[in-house]
Amino acid sequence: MSLRVKVNGVTSFEIAKECVQKTKFRTDIPLDSNARTKDVGCTLEISGKILVSTDGDPFDSTLQLGKWSMIPAEDAAAYRQVEVEIINAGVVERKYTFPRAFVVDYKEDYANSDGIGQFSIIIKQKKDKLASVSIEGGYIGA
Repeated sequence: MSLRVKVNGVTSFEIAKECVQKTKFRTDIPLDSNARTKDVGCTLEISGKILVSTDGDPFDSTLQLGKWSMIPAEDAAAYRQVEVEIINAGVVERKYTFPRAFVVDYKEDYANSDGIGQFSIIIKQKKDKLASVSIEGGYIGA
């Protein structure tokens, strides 16, 4: 199985496939609701390993996530398009597209026993663009 994550915006980048270990899509509604509500949100959680390039390439895709997380809300660059593809045996099982996503939480954890850092990012879709979120799947991937 392959997990592909692309972030498009002022600076576009793709998180290296070797880095992404887990993704989670969630539709959020208030827990105190007794019926379907209009107060719906969409969340993506992405986590994995921090692997710094050893072949001389200075680009570190997980570093770009950290930089994105620090952009202030007033800056238009805080909102970006995010695409997540879950590919299994050449078939795209799911493709999630968030056209105006922003970072809710970003963490990096390091331990000298493992030798590899871990990252975790939680992004949400801007509520006024919720109808633009797309979920696709079941087709041959590239």
